Amino acid sequence: MEEQEVVSRHFIEQIMDKDLQEGTYTKIVTRFPPEPNGYLHIGHAKSILLNYGLAQEYGGQFHLRFDDTNPTKEKTEFVDSITKDVQWLGADYGGTVYFASDYFEQMYEAAVRLIKKGKAYVCDLTADEIREYRGTLTEAGTNSPYRERSVEENLALFEAMKNGEFADGSKVLRAKIDMAAPNMNMRDPVLYRVAHMEHHNTGDTWCIYPMYDFAHPIEDAIEGVTHSICTLEFEDHRPLYDWVVRELEYPHPPKQIEFAKLYLKGVVTGKRYIKQLVEEGIVDGWDDPRLVSLSALRRRGFTPESIKMFMNLTGVSKAQSTCDYAMLEYCIREDLKMKANRMMAVLDPVKLIIDNYPEGQVEYMEVENNQENPELGTRMVPFSRELYIEREDFMEDPPKKYFRLYKGNEVRLKGAYFVTCVDYCKDADGRITEIHATYDPETKSGSGFEGRKVKGTIHWVDAGSSLDAEVRLYENIVKEDEPVRNEDGSWNLNPNSLTVLKNCKLERNFQNAKAGMAFQFMRHGYFCVDIKDTTEETLVFNRIVSLKSSYKPN
Repeated sequence: MEEQEVVSRHFIEQIMDKDLQEGTYTKIVTRFPPEPNGYLHIGHAKSILLNYGLAQEYGGQFHLRFDDTNPTKEKTEFVDSITKDVQWLGADYGGTVYFASDYFEQMYEAAVRLIKKGKAYVCDLTADEIREYRGTLTEAGTNSPYRERSVEENLALFEAMKNGEFADGSKVLRAKIDMAAPNMNMRDPVLYRVAHMEHHNTGDTWCIYPMYDFAHPIEDAIEGVTHSICTLEFEDHRPLYDWVVRELEYPHPPKQIEFAKLYLKGVVTGKRYIKQLVEEGIVDGWDDPRLVSLSALRRRGFTPESIKMFMNLTGVSKAQSTCDYAMLEYCIREDLKMKANRMMAVLDPVKLIIDNYPEGQVEYMEVENNQENPELGTRMVPFSRELYIEREDFMEDPPKKYFRLYKGNEVRLKGAYFVTCVDYCKDADGRITEIHATYDPETKSGSGFEGRKVKGTIHWVDAGSSLDAEVRLYENIVKEDEPVRNEDGSWNLNPNSLTVLKNCKLERNFQNAKAGMAFQFMRHGYFCVDIKDTTEETLVFNRIVSLKSSYKPN
């Protein structure tokens, strides 16, 4: 008898299974509901992929909806960037983008219904007074002196608020629940405020705007969302969410479920911090590759597949946990190792001249594109008398167990010949300017060297056909294992977060590289063509990740 594989299901799947079995819902509908007040970061990817993945798993629907109820911070720029990020991750929202602001009329009507039920009232207290009246975690709040206004007076005042008759901050609409509730969110929360501001979607149509905790459950109910999946900080808000959909008597009310956020060590994920870094010019925009916004990760060279792998490894739970950035790096290495061509790039070049190679001759070496994936085929690389090699691949006075070039030593040139260093030249400052060698013509591409031991293999680039490039090496923007800001408020920045290398030499096959394409630079790591600064005249590469990993998967 065959053993059946036991499939572990996380707690959200278990809730959905039960809801479908009991007939609470007949179809699963999820949503990703960002506020368009900034760019998305790696933490948002977990919510996107979780909500989309569940909709796929159950044959349901996935909505992209912007919670744009706060015109003070929202911009069309952020709407566009978020839409692009969701598409890049492959979360198919069916082509329709939803906006909370599309439901402003229905939200207003819902507020009127609550007033008529005696469940909401217009309050004249200031924001500071509302906080004072709310009480503390150990002391009950105090009823507003405006709490017992009549239904008729509240309806008239609320309509006057809508018609622009009151100044910002002079009046709010509050739910009438319980000022002694243990949960502070239930102590007559504000549902609407006056704000005479232009909205990115509705213009100046409205001068009152709903609060998030009131708007969100209504949006979910209107769209037929079944499970409103959010992060743990909204757990205390769930009673209010349930109160709104219950008091408004929606026939199939959505259910809020909370899961643990993704915390990543050693990076800046807080939207407020990222915004400050951008505004202070410390980074060159929301897509600076040192950040972990999704646009920055895309520009750095991370792939949607690597992000999905990372999310699968982190899992879904109620328990807060922290992940190491090395896990994310492991995922991109795993994704690229079978996809990316392994090509030759010299980042700190020094000239290697093969004295006994015929001047003017050029031959072509056949080199594998990826030794681990033969399906990627081979390419032809030009070879001539003058080459570039890495400066670190030559030493005047090498230590023991140094197997690369030094005077009298023989090494293998990757895919080409054995060469022996015979001399070198230095400038007035003592810097190596040229290395001279001889080659053995019998050793082409690994042939004719039985019995000869050559321990070192180095990569190279043909000088006559090489391409110039700028290469950018990235590290975390903040110092590892230290807070983002110091006690005095100054940034705790890593001075080595960006190193720019000019005049790097690349093999000529990079002439076909397009923006966003990823490659492995032999011995250096994975790099991609920068999608922002690369031009027809200038190739710019970003290091995605080095070859070595400190992360070990379970």
